[in-house]
Amino acid sequence: MRVKQPRVQIGNRCVGAGEPVFVIAEIGINHNGDLDIARRLIDGAAQAGADAVKFQKRTPVLCVPRDQWHLMRETPWGRMSYIDYRNRIEFGSREYQAIAAHCSARGILWFASCWDEQAVRFMEAFDPPCYKAASASLTDLALLRALRACGRPLILSTGMSTMREIAAAVNAVGTRQLLLAHSESTYPCPVEQLNLRVIPALRTMYPTVPIGYSGHETGLAPTWAAVALGASHVERHITLDRAMWGSDQAASVEVQGFARLVSNIRDIEKALGDGVKRVSASELRAMAKLRRVRRIHVVPDAPPVEGIA
Repeated sequence: MRVKQPRVQIGNRCVGAGEPVFVIAEIGINHNGDLDIARRLIDGAAQAGADAVKFQKRTPVLCVPRDQWHLMRETPWGRMSYIDYRNRIEFGSREYQAIAAHCSARGILWFASCWDEQAVRFMEAFDPPCYKAASASLTDLALLRALRACGRPLILSTGMSTMREIAAAVNAVGTRQLLLAHSESTYPCPVEQLNLRVIPALRTMYPTVPIGYSGHETGLAPTWAAVALGASHVERHITLDRAMWGSDQAASVEVQGFARLVSNIRDIEKALGDGVKRVSASELRAMAKLRRVRRIHVVPDAPPVEGIA
């Protein structure tokens, strides 16, 4: 039986087999509640060549455990309770209207990971091209079903999860218009924990689902390796300055680095080719100059001789 090629339409982009890698610049909460910083991050992502930017949308009273509400925290705005801090950095309708207009002007897609059902209802007003479920939400089947009920493509990140938990989540939402992202939820993540070989393992498990990578390491090389291993979409946090205040800044990529990330992804795509071995036209001159024996007699269907390269 012929297996359907894994492709999903996100906005004006087709993501999956045979398509360019879909690059997501995760702004998340790196804007620190400042709309001007959000606009500058959108500009940086567009300039770097990203296909989309992603935010995070929460309803703090639903997402923050009640026993943490009144824990005090030092912030750039002074010492405040954790619940007040979460509310302080959360964007509302006015900010997201401005974000939508700015992304449209810059020609870049935008969407969000929603952390609760009220956040899903909020984001529906902006007609996003897809949704993302964060790794922390993989076991929240009620939220996953709410996201799926919107009828939009869903990217499901798989950090802090076992294969059995991933299977349960996929069974809950189905594989139609689903994308999976291998991830490791340590910020920043040591390279020895990245386990990139999970990417081809997930491709084997879910041959009709585009498999990608959401990275939180400090370098760029593992993300390039993920592309070489077959990731059809990649996501990295973007920041104006890794030294900025905020929990995700240190595991993020600055704008200049993000441009290099995207540029080298495009080079890797070209270098991977189609897997069919052939003699290129540019090799013919070298063949004429360097080969003593121009042709070798090949017996049809003959097995290779052991020890001959």
